[in-house]
Amino acid sequence: MLIFKSIDQIQPYLETAGSEGRKIGFVPTMGALHEGHVSLVKTAQRENQVTVCSIFVNPTQFNNAADLEKYPRTIEKDIEMLHDCCCDVLFLPDVSEIYPEGQALEKQYDLGFVETILEGAYRPGHFQGVAQVVERLLNIVKPDNLYLGQKDYQQIAVIKRLLELMGSNIHLQTVPTMREPDGLAMSSRNKRLTEPQRNISGLIYQCLVSIQAKQGMQPFPIVRKECEDILVKKGFKPDYVALADAATLEPLDDYATGRKMVALVAAFIGDVRLIDNLILNAS
Repeated sequence: MLIFKSIDQIQPYLETAGSEGRKIGFVPTMGALHEGHVSLVKTAQRENQVTVCSIFVNPTQFNNAADLEKYPRTIEKDIEMLHDCCCDVLFLPDVSEIYPEGQALEKQYDLGFVETILEGAYRPGHFQGVAQVVERLLNIVKPDNLYLGQKDYQQIAVIKRLLELMGSNIHLQTVPTMREPDGLAMSSRNKRLTEPQRNISGLIYQCLVSIQAKQGMQPFPIVRKECEDILVKKGFKPDYVALADAATLEPLDDYATGRKMVALVAAFIGDVRLIDNLILNAS
């Protein structure tokens, strides 16, 4: 595996690969890698001749400086994992490489209503920071295909919109969420859970399964209240338990016959914020 730390190093390599007709697959990450990231890399490997993974903890998408400080960093283990799964290229830039002129937003991205709801409502400005760093990374790597995990469902919608704004023909592929045996979505933030917190954190997935199972049996507001109550009872602080159109993320007040929907949950356990989602097939 080749490791590049600067744009001047990685771009000539990737430009040569592209000129030789080799397709480039790109997996952007913030490190603290787990099997979910590995599944993204393996999917990219099947569909491209060159697979690039980036590790960059983007400061502009954190609303809370303490959250940025606490974000897990396990770079030696990350490199070992990528080496073991035969990733071709790791891009490992410093903050100054991505933001040579400073971290202030240079422009406002027209992301539409999707940045004002759910995660956008609880983390104002977050998706502007996401759009900024993803645009910069895409302009550096210039991939043919981009791979993201379904766990960050709203972020995928934001990046789809970003690609439209960029006029890009990069193909975005969503890879299913990898889960622990109890259903907990794999996440870098899971490393911060204490053992007692980890023992109950699968409850978020259980709530999503309940929302799916009760479609057509109970109104969603009742199901949502049940989920919120059980989360609170077990020590969680829910930000939202929501239902939305799977294609547009338009919020839904109740189950909608004939529409593909997505259930979404965000909740704190202690000072760790967990998010997850589950697609509900149209009934």
